[in-house]
Amino acid sequence: MAETAKKISMIPAKVQYDRNVKLSEKKMKVAAYCRVSTELEEQDSSYEAQVEYYTGKISENENWKNAGIYADDGKSGTNTKKRADFNAMIQDALAGKIDMILTKSVSRFARNTVDSLVTIRKLKEKNVAVVFEKEGINTLEGTGEILITILSSLAQEESRNISENIRWGVVRKFEKGKVIVNCTKFMGYTKNEDGDLVIVPEEAEIVKMIFRLYLEGYSTGKIAKHLEEQGIKTATGQDKWHSTVIDKMLRNEKYMGDALLQKTYMVDFMTKKKVKNTGIVPQYYVEDDHEAIIPKELFYRVQEEMMRRASLCKAAVTRKKNQRSRYSSTYALTGMLICGKCGQEYRRVTWARNGKKKVVWRCSNRLTNGVKKCGESETLEENALNRAVMEAIHRITSDDMEFMENFRQNIIHVIGSCGTAKESGEYEEKIKEKQEEMVALIAENAKTGSYTPEFDERYRTIAEEINALKEAQKTARNEKRMADSYEQRIQDIDHYLSTSTCQIPEFDNDLVRRLISTIKVESSEKLLIQFQSGIVMEQEIRYE
Repeated sequence: MAETAKKISMIPAKVQYDRNVKLSEKKMKVAAYCRVSTELEEQDSSYEAQVEYYTGKISENENWKNAGIYADDGKSGTNTKKRADFNAMIQDALAGKIDMILTKSVSRFARNTVDSLVTIRKLKEKNVAVVFEKEGINTLEGTGEILITILSSLAQEESRNISENIRWGVVRKFEKGKVIVNCTKFMGYTKNEDGDLVIVPEEAEIVKMIFRLYLEGYSTGKIAKHLEEQGIKTATGQDKWHSTVIDKMLRNEKYMGDALLQKTYMVDFMTKKKVKNTGIVPQYYVEDDHEAIIPKELFYRVQEEMMRRASLCKAAVTRKKNQRSRYSSTYALTGMLICGKCGQEYRRVTWARNGKKKVVWRCSNRLTNGVKKCGESETLEENALNRAVMEAIHRITSDDMEFMENFRQNIIHVIGSCGTAKESGEYEEKIKEKQEEMVALIAENAKTGSYTPEFDERYRTIAEEINALKEAQKTARNEKRMADSYEQRIQDIDHYLSTSTCQIPEFDNDLVRRLISTIKVESSEKLLIQFQSGIVMEQEIRYE
């Protein structure tokens, strides 16, 4: 049987998918993507120019329908996750709203090779072309992916070089002691026109309150609650305070005028992820960089108190035998009352017998491990214990003038020795003399009509002397302001100490924290009390 000749007919591809037809002759929904990687003013013109160019280009072609101009201003190309318009464009393209995307170059689209290829392949599955004008690449063409791979890798390497150059510049600033701080999230400070940290008086008072409350025995959580009750907002304007924020403020050395630079570092320029610097890269410590809000002595006292509390702060379920109990800000005697037999802290316990409750203090070692570890420790009734502590405070503050003077000197030491600040007016005349000297030098040089190295050297010397005098004048003014405040505060302290009778009718947690360092239980009837001033005294416990 003779074979019948086959009849073959070609069904042409749709015009928009025919690669033999020029892009400009196809009827397509065309979008454009624009991006600049920083928010610097010099980049604004580039960003606006890209938007204007593509808007005009699409509208000029009668076969193209404008599917939108997508633009990300000031976004990095190393990661597509944070580019809102880019992600919206890709979603629209996958949904069939876009047939072709125009963009300036591979680096504008993405500097991350993986992101670039994954995105292009997704679009390719939907027959959506991406045209990179600078490189002349259409991703639907055969050689498109090979070229994209090469060029994306080059763009990624360029981004890495840029990142390293920026990091190099930042490290050089650190080496020179230049402090880089985001002041929008920094309570107590802002920046002046020169980029230096200056105190915001209203916020500084909040910082001082936080440090003071902590030394008075408040926990970070209790301080946060207190600030919320007072209606005080955070540095970012929020009503809610978190204890972690308080903790970071208490540890921040910038409040005493110093600065630790490079606390964190970037581990991957692609993800921009930063981690805590635990010695992986160098750090730089700058002393007396700016005006302090908290005196150094007070700051160090807070650090010591934080370490002391940290030694108590393990939950009971993870605490080993003989390990100290958790710090409590509710009772001043917690962590202060020590067993004279084993050296462990006393703990507050509520006894319930015959339907009646009684509060007592007992050795935590005995409570946890039994009498085998501490069988001779005494149990103290809270009322008798509190009365004995307050009697000791009353005795020593009313009868011992040495204590009163030591107490006064301790407060003065914490406030700071600013009372000898110099007047800043003496610098005005010196600055004026140097300015006149500079004017005379310029006038003399103008007469000769020539520029000499000697003139340049002399001019720079005078300019440096003027700048040094201005800095010294600024420092003197700050010291004078501190001195005025200092004198007033000392007067207030003297007035309080001279008029106070210390007749305290009941136990005062705040006063006990301020005055007493430790209390050792010698027996059921005797305490050995050490005051913050260094004075040690015995106190009888009387039971009623």
